[in-house]
Amino acid sequence: MGYIDQNIISGETILYRTRLHWTVMVTAFFLAAIFGLPGLGILVGAIAKTSDKQGHSEPLAIAGLLLLVIAVIMVVVARMRRSSVEMAVTNKRVLAKRGLISRVTIEMMLGKVESITVQQTILGRMFNYGTITVRGTGGTPEPFAKIAHPLEFRRQVEQELDKLQNRAAAPGAQ
Repeated sequence: MGYIDQNIISGETILYRTRLHWTVMVTAFFLAAIFGLPGLGILVGAIAKTSDKQGHSEPLAIAGLLLLVIAVIMVVVARMRRSSVEMAVTNKRVLAKRGLISRVTIEMMLGKVESITVQQTILGRMFNYGTITVRGTGGTPEPFAKIAHPLEFRRQVEQELDKLQNRAAAPGAQ
């Protein structure tokens, strides 16, 4: 259960959820291939050399295993990084969390949202990711980079803000 699910208040419903885009893992997969494939080759070669009884293949096996471990660690760290960012729009708030050990959170009531800025590079537009900056009344802006579907996130917030304003302007509203 994620941070957002644990911090839902009474009567609150999650309407839209997003996280880091898959592109944040591309570099890790590339580096894992650079380390892992030779590591696998060295390990297999060392095992084959041992089965031939030619000896002295233990350092090669250790080196191959070490390269494979480095590759796995890179992928695990990238996956943890991607999982460490959560963003959601509810019928009452905008929530965002970044980090596993040290954490940055934004929990802003919809009525306090002043603006949401979306910045996208050319690649961001092509692959549908960008930086979302939420600014509340009297607060400092907090950017969240490489978020998947940033325009949809902003649209969902704006839609809920519109509903909130329409309820406030309706006859008999308090």
